[in-house]
Amino acid sequence: MTVSSEQAPAPKVEAEEPAGSPSRWGTALREIASSNATVIVLAIFGALVLAAVLIAAADSQVQTTAGYIFSRPSDFFSAVWDAVSGAYTSLFRGAVFDPQAKTVARQFKPITDTLTSATPLIFAGLGLGVGFRSGIFNIGAQGQVVLGAILSGYFGFAFHLPVVIHLIVAIIGGFLGGALWAGIAGFLKARFGANEVIVTIMLNSISGFLLSYLLTTTAFKREGSNNPLSKPIFDSAMFPKLLGSEFRLHWGFVLALLAALGAWWLMERSTLGFKFRAVGFNADAARTAGIKVERIYLLVMLVAGGLAGLGGASQTLGTEGVVQDSIGGSIGFDAITVALLGRSRPGGIIGAAILFGALRAGSPLMQAVSNTPIDIVQVVQALVVLLIAAPPLVRAIFRLPVPLKEVAA
Repeated sequence: MTVSSEQAPAPKVEAEEPAGSPSRWGTALREIASSNATVIVLAIFGALVLAAVLIAAADSQVQTTAGYIFSRPSDFFSAVWDAVSGAYTSLFRGAVFDPQAKTVARQFKPITDTLTSATPLIFAGLGLGVGFRSGIFNIGAQGQVVLGAILSGYFGFAFHLPVVIHLIVAIIGGFLGGALWAGIAGFLKARFGANEVIVTIMLNSISGFLLSYLLTTTAFKREGSNNPLSKPIFDSAMFPKLLGSEFRLHWGFVLALLAALGAWWLMERSTLGFKFRAVGFNADAARTAGIKVERIYLLVMLVAGGLAGLGGASQTLGTEGVVQDSIGGSIGFDAITVALLGRSRPGGIIGAAILFGALRAGSPLMQAVSNTPIDIVQVVQALVVLLIAAPPLVRAIFRLPVPLKEVAA
């Protein structure tokens, strides 16, 4: 019995990818090459390469050998290698691990110094990241750090409290100091529509003058000293050392990691964080959806300022033990770079803060051993900011593909 052609089953034809379409591996590699993480890594690498050029140019031996480079080029390139490798090796020894140290504790001390320097940057970077994702360009972290240091330090030396309670009270004081200082800008923006950039810049200046004034008052000034130093903070209000008295690393670093976890939960899992992000995406749409945008502005600044204030508290209660004119350093301004480098995400902010903490901790040894100008570290930070702020420039330099979502757009 024969089967008619109408009843015969049709042959199965496997689907083929259209000609010219990228394979799965090709698509995956393109997404990796065009991702933000790749751009950030290459931006840091590019900054280190450009800084290496400056290190070589500033080296006296390189300058000497450059005078006869055409007759003996090997001397020039050897001098360049010695200058650059010596600078970066000493930076590594001062920031991560020092194999030339005599004891094991001294060998691992650099990484603990890096984490100590990164602690206030994590706090301040988290605060700025919350503001950036909420559509508020808060650049007043410097003033908020200073106010956090002032209030936490005052609570640390003005009250006699039990050990654990005293530390908690001082930490809360640091949070409140930063929150109240940022709340001024938040209130002015919510009530009168004031530009937060201008207001926070002014508050940065005011905080510095306020600190200088307070250190001349009887409430702060140390008795019998003409230096602008506060009274010493009681041991009961200081962060305990995390790894013992040989290391500067304290429990404030653990608190910074917990703050990062809390910031992640706030922005990604809470209803309030959803409102923050909604206002940041489109304030008009958020207002139409029933969100009270002005109230959100105020809450964002309170949270952001409080986190930055904890950065100041980590300085007074963790490393300094006093309030002084230089207590804020450049933490608030460096935190802007940290937040931008970390894409305002807690994980990225921690990584960026550790990177900047390493540059800060390793630069003194780099200057002492290799005679490299310490300003080179500032140049590296500036170059990182420049390249991070211009992803198309990084993609053009390293010939990275454009992200697929941008091609689709």
